[in-house]
Amino acid sequence: MSHSLFEVYVHIVFSTKNRIPFLDDNVLRGRTHAYLGGLCKRLDSPVLAVGGVEDHVHIACRQSRHHAPKDFMRLLKEKSSKWMKTTDPSLDSFYWQIGYGMFSVSPGHLPALRLYIANQEEHHRTETFQEEYRRLLKKYGVEYDERYIWD
Repeated sequence: MSHSLFEVYVHIVFSTKNRIPFLDDNVLRGRTHAYLGGLCKRLDSPVLAVGGVEDHVHIACRQSRHHAPKDFMRLLKEKSSKWMKTTDPSLDSFYWQIGYGMFSVSPGHLPALRLYIANQEEHHRTETFQEEYRRLLKKYGVEYDERYIWD
């Protein structure tokens, strides 16, 4: 082939450190989601959807071929955490959790994923973040040890 083609979509999930509800204010949450979407774009990973609730976020995006997933996640969380701390003095103790989930998604499943991310508030009326994350790990076929997925 004369050139390389790369089209990989991912569903990313990560929470605030210790699941502290830093994003309980809807205005701040909306600004944070917008910032994360813009940051994904700047990291060559166009965003398809960003959503979440007070203690975690979901992102659907096309993965960059210029950044390894671990480097992309480090930059995304590092830059957004620094930005959060500049938005309000009460957020000076804001941190994202160390870990994250990044799962590959078939292009045919993207409409359902976008809807799922858009309906996070409604969804979390009946399911905690921990329950949701365990369910996602099972859905995506990820083996895990419960001792190491929470911080």
